[in-house]
Amino acid sequence: MNSGKTIGYILIAGALSVGLIATAWLGSGLLDDQSNLRLSGAILGGAVILIAIVLPMLAAGIFALNKGRTEERAMAHVGRQRKMLGIIEAAGQITIADLALQMQGTRDSVRADLYDLVSKGLFAGYVDWDRGILYARQASELRGRDTCPNCGGQIQISGKGMLRCPYCGAEIFLP
Repeated sequence: MNSGKTIGYILIAGALSVGLIATAWLGSGLLDDQSNLRLSGAILGGAVILIAIVLPMLAAGIFALNKGRTEERAMAHVGRQRKMLGIIEAAGQITIADLALQMQGTRDSVRADLYDLVSKGLFAGYVDWDRGILYARQASELRGRDTCPNCGGQIQISGKGMLRCPYCGAEIFLP
């Protein structure tokens, strides 16, 4: 669990605790015959405690909890991409289907993660989408290359950090 979620839970629990303690304290003052507390004073005191202490703590707790959940999802995405890079680099070459199985995802999710890694400059290699094989390559092997490492055909620039072979469809990613 991350710290944002922990802080959120603590603030929510603290707000509820303060609210319950204030309610019990004001309620006991109303029930005590010796007390000078009137109903109007108890309502005013409860409203002040609610508005000044309980609601701000509750709002801050909910905000921190939601922020923590967002960060947790982002870290899970980063972890999945890190795992994907590790699998590709360890294997050297892997079929997209095997990678999708190991990642517990789909071919489309592998493609999306791969393009995201390329856009961040973290992956260099090439993909033969027709045969469904992903190849990890060192950037130094691919930089300045004008022929496809898959079929030997002339490659073309098809995007930022990406070359494409018009003959076999392989995509070569450069950092």
